[in-house]
Amino acid sequence: MTGYLLDTHLLLWAAVDSPRLPARARSVLENPAAQVCFSVVSLWEIAIKLGLGRPDFQVDVATLRANARASGIDEVPVYGEHVLAVRDLPPLHQDPFDRLLIAQARHEGLTLLTVDARVLAYGDGVREG
Repeated sequence: MTGYLLDTHLLLWAAVDSPRLPARARSVLENPAAQVCFSVVSLWEIAIKLGLGRPDFQVDVATLRANARASGIDEVPVYGEHVLAVRDLPPLHQDPFDRLLIAQARHEGLTLLTVDARVLAYGDGVREG
């Protein structure tokens, strides 16, 4: 079994079955042998950016979470070890949400799926979604 952690945009696009969801990510989501996860970090990011009025984050966070869990996507909580692992990351990207997602994926032995070129620059544990 291979485990994947969806970045926030992939989680949002999967939730609304957006045509922006890349074929690779769609394939992972449709693979019954793949462990697919989302992070509480993504829920936090969505809640904050929704509150700021960002048009690309206009979803009900509670519904997104419930639907993701009901569809078999596992929720990854935030642990102190994840936060501490952020300090081991090189300063390639300043977004705190993305940095915590990278640290979580690495600590949990998951592959972070993303379309963000800045996140892809981290290499280990990150794959284009």
